[in-house]
Amino acid sequence: MKGKTYEKLMAPLELELVAMARWAKATGERVCVLLEGRDTAGKGGTINALSAPLNPRQCRVVALAKPTEAERTQWYFQRYVQHLPAAGEIVLFDRSWYNRAGVERVMGFASESQVAAFFEQVPVFEKMLVDDGIRLFKYWLSADQQHQEERFAERLSDPLKRWKLSPIDVASRTKFAEYTAAREAMFAATHTPHAPWTVVDFNDQKHGRLTLIRDLLDRLPDTAVPDEPLDWPALGHAPLAEDFGVLQPIAPFPLPDV
Repeated sequence: MKGKTYEKLMAPLELELVAMARWAKATGERVCVLLEGRDTAGKGGTINALSAPLNPRQCRVVALAKPTEAERTQWYFQRYVQHLPAAGEIVLFDRSWYNRAGVERVMGFASESQVAAFFEQVPVFEKMLVDDGIRLFKYWLSADQQHQEERFAERLSDPLKRWKLSPIDVASRTKFAEYTAAREAMFAATHTPHAPWTVVDFNDQKHGRLTLIRDLLDRLPDTAVPDEPLDWPALGHAPLAEDFGVLQPIAPFPLPDV
């Protein structure tokens, strides 16, 4: 999808996202969105698209690093619980507790008994969240191996994206089939009526973002809450010139001749 087409289609969705956030704040709703998928699927770009038009004090992004030594001794879900949304908040998880069913399982960071316990506990855990009123959405961003390899190559050659690559990515490249099997086992155990999975085609990332955001907005109630009235009186005098005091501003960024 061309950039201009994407921007044109994204603009009205951004207005709806702002309206959705206004509704969540007015009603005290709690919205929790999990974004899962293979490396390079497009989770980061989608989270940016979802959060960019929203107040960062209301919309939080959670992207946890690997667990600390202390966290490894805790109940598995414990470090995620503290990041769940409060009233009026929207929380976007860039990966979530489903790490246990994916990378931890495939790369051998979790035992099969730990994975089995996770599969037994997670439907109950999510039922508790939903029963408590959290609106939980679970998205799997799907991309085939050819697109994944193309995106890995782009990251490897782009110094602005090189930080996205890690030794885990190198090791994961040879385990595409194993990740597929782990994903299918995860779906079988955790696709429930109260917390279903939604799969979105992300071979075209821009099209995927539009599809995911449209689906999220369509699954929420009518969010038509008017803006709060704001008294904005006239200034009463001509605007004053900028005053830098005793310090002078730095030299402006040099612009090329147009």
